[in-house]
Amino acid sequence: MNYYFYLLYSPKFKRTYSGQTDNLSDRLIKHNSGKVKSTKAYKPWVLIHSESFDSRSEAMKREKWYKTSPGRKKIADILNQYLLAETNGLSVPPSHRDDGTRSRSIGAD
Repeated sequence: MNYYFYLLYSPKFKRTYSGQTDNLSDRLIKHNSGKVKSTKAYKPWVLIHSESFDSRSEAMKREKWYKTSPGRKKIADILNQYLLAETNGLSVPPSHRDDGTRSRSIGAD
């Protein structure tokens, strides 16, 4: 089973949210249906980045890293790339990370 770190963006409120899950599509549905207390006030959310891991503990470690100063800078870079692509009418292509994990943008498989 794969586990994921994910990054959501609320265009309406210009906020990001990070988390980890074993089912990205179901988790995004829960965020957008108001079933997640911490995000229900800021919907709608779009998935702008995800990384796949073999274990939940690896995904949780990655989520924790994104809450550090270097991680917050990386979130800013990911968000800026997403916003630039949206502004130019482009979709953000999937990227591959050096540690073997894969990041995804909206609609990427």
